[in-house]
Amino acid sequence: MTDTQNLIENRPPSVAALFLERVAATPEAEAYRYPVPSPSGQGPDDWKSLSWAEAADRVYAIAAGLIELGVAPEQRVALASSTRIEWILADLGIMCAGAATTTVYPQTNADESAYILSDSESRILIAEDAAQLAKAREKRAELPDLTHVVVVDTDGADLSEDWVLSLAELEQRGAAYLEENPELIKKKVGAITSTQLATLIYTSGTTGRPKGVRLPHDNWSYMAKAIAATGLVTSDDVQYLWLPLAHVFGKVLTSGQIEAGHVTAVDGRVDKIIENLPVVQPTYMAAVPRIFEKVYNGVAAKAREGGGAKYKIFQWAAEVGREYAKVTQDNFRRTGTASAPFALNAQHKVADTLVYAKIREAFGGRLRACISGSAALAPDIGFFFSGAGIHILEGYGLTESSAASFVNPGEAYRTGTVGKPLPGTEVRIADDGEVLLRGPGIMEGYHKLPEKTAEVLEPDGWFHTGDIGELSADGYLRITDRKKDLIKTSGGKYIAPAEVEGQFKAVCPYVSNILVLGADRNYCTALIALDEPAILGWAERNGLSGKKYADVVASPQVQKLVQGYVDELNEGLQRWQTIKKFRVLPRDLDIEHGELTPSLKLKRPVVERTFKPLIDDMYAGAREA
Repeated sequence: MTDTQNLIENRPPSVAALFLERVAATPEAEAYRYPVPSPSGQGPDDWKSLSWAEAADRVYAIAAGLIELGVAPEQRVALASSTRIEWILADLGIMCAGAATTTVYPQTNADESAYILSDSESRILIAEDAAQLAKAREKRAELPDLTHVVVVDTDGADLSEDWVLSLAELEQRGAAYLEENPELIKKKVGAITSTQLATLIYTSGTTGRPKGVRLPHDNWSYMAKAIAATGLVTSDDVQYLWLPLAHVFGKVLTSGQIEAGHVTAVDGRVDKIIENLPVVQPTYMAAVPRIFEKVYNGVAAKAREGGGAKYKIFQWAAEVGREYAKVTQDNFRRTGTASAPFALNAQHKVADTLVYAKIREAFGGRLRACISGSAALAPDIGFFFSGAGIHILEGYGLTESSAASFVNPGEAYRTGTVGKPLPGTEVRIADDGEVLLRGPGIMEGYHKLPEKTAEVLEPDGWFHTGDIGELSADGYLRITDRKKDLIKTSGGKYIAPAEVEGQFKAVCPYVSNILVLGADRNYCTALIALDEPAILGWAERNGLSGKKYADVVASPQVQKLVQGYVDELNEGLQRWQTIKKFRVLPRDLDIEHGELTPSLKLKRPVVERTFKPLIDDMYAGAREA
């Protein structure tokens, strides 16, 4: 048995056990950093730190407080909060109590929140603030299992009723309970079995109610050990964590960190990312593709604003970067050395001085790698960042597989693929191209939905992902599309819309979201949403200053601008893939309207329903084959 196999197969039964081990091993080492806004609200935040021992004091107090409130093993405690230090401490507290966390996105409306709390039979809700408390209060009559709400940020929250208390009070009660029962946490964690439920994550379905994915303790323990076994993270790393922790991608990063023992700086305010990066100076961070697209579009737009000469330099540097990335990655694959010809190296050095160095500095200057997941990254954008020295390691997984099933292996990463399976995970491609997974990261099943579980989980453990993919001879996986999202035109041609959409994002610096359509039609069309700051900046420079977003995107000038990028896209497509017509949407797609998931993935059926008149208009009078 190899060291890696031994590490994974002899893993402890839970992340709670791993946490106790970590605290015992490095109690004084820094575990977390988190921002504390200045009292005036003006000026930079003050960043505070917690050592592993200090974090443990709070985690154990939360665990004991929950036990004192009557929470029993495997009973659900819901967490409705944005990404912040208290989310991590509360989640660890829930697990150390032997209970299970039900994750709830803070953006979830009162009706769906109530459904999740009811379906999960959550006993306690840990709510971020007064807004989350108000949802529970509004729906309390529908929640007979809910006994208490614990509020993290009490500003403006009414705590006068017996069933509502603050997180500070819960911790005080827990600390007092621990004084009487000093061995409580050790006993509770020691009693956790690998098959006990640890986390219940509700997937945001495109139709119908979300399904609760049951992830036992062993899933997270395996993930922690498997991530460590890849060698991608070490105890010297500093992670910047801003992803939604209610999402499986964010959640898995907390498990990997505990095993590695490195520092995590946590702040879920997306509008603070640009400000935080130079302060935190992370060595790695995870993000969804939309973040990299926004950075790329922002850099391109800034170059445009600098005038024609500056924009030409950027375009040249971008092409040099892409070519350099392709050549060096290909050479590494063939020879084990990331080399490039002399002339390309010389061009790359000039481009680095003029463009790339500034981009790396904006990321904090110490970034070794970024992990990208949750959706496909457009290869041209991946190659651009690779050439600029921002190495984006694409990965792949689902809520049902505890997030991290594949990841690109460090220096040997290949843009456009999601890498190789984590140690201990098996993969095979079905006859119809569907990716099937098996291993310790796969869910137990859907909560109270045995029929739905049987649809995707075979008796021998193989999980049907619903994604279409290809495996290279040496084990790299490329996801080509969602099985259900493949388009078949009325002419019988199959099209992968995500592939076309990704290419457009690399061509057009103003795009925010694009949806390619054409199923059972005789040509393809697209709905295009533009990035508001980028297109309004363009409008300022092109005689449309002072106009509202909807007026700008409806203008003939913007229609002509977008048409130019569509024409550029079409030049590189097969005839049946080309976009014959498009409509620019009057607003961007968003989570609030239900068009994007909280991890910013498109809900295609929702978008198609919302903008059906525009779609019908594009096909009006078309002769269907």
